[in-house]
Amino acid sequence: MTTVRSTTGVAGPRRVATFCTGLVGIALLALAGWTFSQVAHAATWQPWDGDYTELVRLSSWLVGSISEPQFYAVAPAGALLLVGGMVGHVANRRSWRWQGFVQACGTGLWPWAAGSALVSLLLGNIAWGWTLAPGSWQPLFVPLVAVAPAIVVLYGPGWRVGLSAAALGALLTPPASILAVKHICAPLDLPPVVGATTGMCVGAIVAFWLCRRLTWMPPPGAWRTRAQVKPVPASDSGHSLLWVPRRALADFSEAQFFGNEWASAVLILGAVVAHLISPSSTAYGSGLFYAVLTSQVLTAGAGVVIWRKRWQKHGFYPTFVPVVSVAPATVLAFGGTFQSIVVGALAGALIAPPVAAAISARLPKTFHPFVGNVASMSICTALIVPPLRLLPGFAS
Repeated sequence: MTTVRSTTGVAGPRRVATFCTGLVGIALLALAGWTFSQVAHAATWQPWDGDYTELVRLSSWLVGSISEPQFYAVAPAGALLLVGGMVGHVANRRSWRWQGFVQACGTGLWPWAAGSALVSLLLGNIAWGWTLAPGSWQPLFVPLVAVAPAIVVLYGPGWRVGLSAAALGALLTPPASILAVKHICAPLDLPPVVGATTGMCVGAIVAFWLCRRLTWMPPPGAWRTRAQVKPVPASDSGHSLLWVPRRALADFSEAQFFGNEWASAVLILGAVVAHLISPSSTAYGSGLFYAVLTSQVLTAGAGVVIWRKRWQKHGFYPTFVPVVSVAPATVLAFGGTFQSIVVGALAGALIAPPVAAAISARLPKTFHPFVGNVASMSICTALIVPPLRLLPGFAS
């Protein structure tokens, strides 16, 4: 006799999940459309000045902050990054052929990591938005790409972990970054990214230390023994013909713990379209968006090619580090000259990834390796950019 098992209990939750995913997707697309309308309406890049009653500017500022690690700081890019992240997650869950690299450091915990990061970003701006003055800037984007997603990846999914990570990221990272920018970068004339990443590193060290003392937090990494982590597809091993450009593209969104080709592609698309609509809306209104993007493409490609064997050996190598630090910081520091684009990109690709890997390898097991990555961003940018001022032809 053949026993037929009912699939009703499985089909129901699947339909609910599909329905909810569709609703979120529609909401994100609507958000993207709204951000494009805001860019078309505003003539220039308009940062939020800390006025909590200006909900429209606050909302645009928050969505733009999602693309600030790439130095784009424009809302359409941030909104489309979320759309691309959802596409990559759904594709992975359904095992589509063109799913791309698995997000959240290969764990597939994208909803928890991204959700915790977004909550942390919101809480951080609410808690520290008062530090902004009209026309000023503060690194309030840092909770998005620091403590919150890193804790989720290390400690696993769940409301206790996600909300604790969001709170720690919002409370610890922004003040550390604000102080570093004010008291280190300003006096020493260093790029602001040095202070932002220094604060991310310090805030993360404190947060991971506290996590071990929060009684409701599970042991780090214990969730991996309870849940089966989907292995990275064989095509991502580094041997396929398209692996290098795919990995270089994915590195554009690795800072947000996405690291997926779909997410990166629409992130760039959103920034390019926004720039075409309003050239002064991107890259902090500097007019150097294309120079920044060129340097990032060059450093991403060079880094993956140079360190490809490390990728094959370890399964991951932090080639994304100069994409969001050394390369764009050099461009902004020297006005987008040809020399600044090429030298910043190549120097970052050569130096930043091995420094990040070396620091991460020496961290305690209770720390996520991203601490080494942001430390490398700070150290390498501080060591590479200032000496270039002594060379002729770098400044515009």
